[in-house]
Amino acid sequence: MADATGERRREIFQTRFKLRHAAAAIALAVLLLPALAWSADAKAATSSEGMFIAELVLLLVVGRGLGEALERLGQPAVMGQLLAGILLGPSLFGWLWPSAQHMLFSNDAVQKDMINAVAQLGILLLLLLTGMETDLRLVRKVGAACFSISAAGVAIPFVCGFATAQFLPASLLAGAGQRTVAGLFLGTALSISSVKIVAMVVREMNFMRRNLGQIIVSSAIIEDTLGWVIIAITIGIATQGRIEIRHLAFTLAGVAAFMLFSFTLGRGIVFDAIRWANDTFRSEYAVITVILVIMGTMALITDLIGVHTVLGAFVAGLLVGESPILSGHIQGQLRGVITALFMPVFFGVAGLSANLTVLVDPTLALLTIALVVIASVGKFGGAFIGGKAAGMSWREAIAVGSGMNARGSTEVIVASIGLSINVLSHNLYTMIVTMAVITTLAMPPMLRWALGRLPMGEAESKRLEREEFDQRGFVANLERLLVVVDDGVIGRFASYLAGVVGRGKPTTVLHAGDDDTTEPRVRFEPHLQEIEKGARESAEAAKGMDDAGVGKSRVTRRENVLVSPQTVAEEARKGYGLLLIGLGRSLTARGGFTRRLNDIAGAFDGPLCLVLKRAGGGRQVPSLDADAGRILVPVNGTAVARRGAELALAVAAVTGSRVRVLYVARSSRDESQGMMSRRRKEAVLKDIVALAERYNVDVRTSIRGKGAAADAICREAGKSVAMIVMGVARRPGDELLFGETTTGVLLGCSCPVVLLSDERVRRDDAAREALRSGGAAETKAGSETQREPR
Repeated sequence: MADATGERRREIFQTRFKLRHAAAAIALAVLLLPALAWSADAKAATSSEGMFIAELVLLLVVGRGLGEALERLGQPAVMGQLLAGILLGPSLFGWLWPSAQHMLFSNDAVQKDMINAVAQLGILLLLLLTGMETDLRLVRKVGAACFSISAAGVAIPFVCGFATAQFLPASLLAGAGQRTVAGLFLGTALSISSVKIVAMVVREMNFMRRNLGQIIVSSAIIEDTLGWVIIAITIGIATQGRIEIRHLAFTLAGVAAFMLFSFTLGRGIVFDAIRWANDTFRSEYAVITVILVIMGTMALITDLIGVHTVLGAFVAGLLVGESPILSGHIQGQLRGVITALFMPVFFGVAGLSANLTVLVDPTLALLTIALVVIASVGKFGGAFIGGKAAGMSWREAIAVGSGMNARGSTEVIVASIGLSINVLSHNLYTMIVTMAVITTLAMPPMLRWALGRLPMGEAESKRLEREEFDQRGFVANLERLLVVVDDGVIGRFASYLAGVVGRGKPTTVLHAGDDDTTEPRVRFEPHLQEIEKGARESAEAAKGMDDAGVGKSRVTRRENVLVSPQTVAEEARKGYGLLLIGLGRSLTARGGFTRRLNDIAGAFDGPLCLVLKRAGGGRQVPSLDADAGRILVPVNGTAVARRGAELALAVAAVTGSRVRVLYVARSSRDESQGMMSRRRKEAVLKDIVALAERYNVDVRTSIRGKGAAADAICREAGKSVAMIVMGVARRPGDELLFGETTTGVLLGCSCPVVLLSDERVRRDDAAREALRSGGAAETKAGSETQREPR
């Protein structure tokens, strides 16, 4: 009872805290209005450029303030930006202080064109970002349920909207003969759900990975995609002023051809262009420039076939979002400038065009209420019927219907386009914007209530646990590999491991062989075959693991490049998650590393994977099939040791090898003092076993006895072990060091040893850590070392 009371008090305190900050944000935005308005009124002769800057500042400040306030109240920030435009327009600011509002937001053609140009560019960038954030793999993963929901969720409200337009007063239409086209716009505005708003609430409720959450988001994705195709065709019809069969057929054929080209040849062109820009240019943000060029080109193509440029921008975003080269990093860079500048300006300008004072007219007010009711009932009913048709329960169908009723940014964009091409009147535009605001603000509490009543099944719980392992995993989250190999058996074996671990991810190969007389294609061919073999086997194994992240290998070879620390550092600048090295004669007689390996590894700051073998081995590429022997994995409870175990399990899942996990202490001192109890050791092994279940690999575990860890590993390696995989910590300094245990294993074991390290720790970083912990010796060593280049 006390816990419940305390929890209730905390909720009340948090609510009051959010309300206070929301009120402060609103107050700040409102207080800035008179100051900026007075400034504008006092400088009536200000240049149009100065007034343009004043408009931008006002839209950004008020939009950000209201957006922050609504977000603290659990509402979408984009609605705050739209409300900012409404408040700054004739609805409030123009009503309270007409002269100041007209001064700031002048009807002068030049002035309006300047701010509208930014808003129109904002539409394209918003559609680009929406496409990049649209996960088409989620749609493919969920299945047929989302298609049933989206089909009914679009068709029913579209019919309702089109039928409503046929009964609207002629005064609400932009002109005579526009009723059919206005009906198409209104039907589209009522039928599309806003993916961003839906995903925000589903993610906030921790339902993004739940079955129903994925269905809701996937249905919104399909609706959004269909909606932009429909609106593109509708705009093509609107430009003719009437429906012409020949023009409509041409538009439909053009859209179909554009979509077919985009998702076949266009996909490869976009991928190659992004990879080429990332690997070729040295200037900053070159990839962003290429993406903007891709967006502009595809927007021009759609404009040429007679549909709106927004379809080209949206499809460009879909393709860019699927690019395997640094897609998350690119998306983050673009999102910053779009959400900080173009989004507040566009929605602010959209709000400026709405005049809520017209709703004082009882007829228009009643028509707006009727439009909200028709939109909500049609959308909820359509999604609910689609959910029931897909076999959902009543609670699930209600949750789907509640989620699909969010419109928000999408409807505002549709309405803005309709207004700009004189299809919608200002009054009808205001009614659509009002409907979008009301339905969007009502959706989050409805969806939270509906999702909170849904229990979790056993099968879903197991899937979520499996995905939790994937999120923590290293191999599953690799984006790109850099491989340095020579012509020896270890080099070819490393190439095979790159194909297995990379699982079809983009891979770049640098050939470090000594034979410069052979044609580059001939030198690379054995390695490309091994990588392809490993990727193919990974794809076959993934079919039984339901792993959609595995695909056909994409390999780039750097020909006519002399491998050196400088070339590796230059290549690493392009962004890689792992450097895999397979070079013969990499070990010294004392178990250390040769200068060549040390220099190459030192040029890469990220994780390393070293494939090593003592001299004197055979000339055959090591085998890892079920009959060749086991993979031995020493662990000690550290994160990097777990990473090594994951690498071994990923290889075993493909090759069918047996895995033996051996717990070893980090040092003899730890073992003698009993710093880690047997219970904790068993917990470490249990975690590895759970990880093995994700990879469908059977493992055997054991805990070593007393003695040096290297000796225990070498003794175990003598029992039919084909390969040892160790996760090791990279010591700070110029030399490549992993500790005494690793050196002992390299000296005492004749089978291949794979070392997977963490990121590089620089001496200056170690020095700062030593200063915090009081280590004088480490501080001195760190202060004498210069920072190496990136």
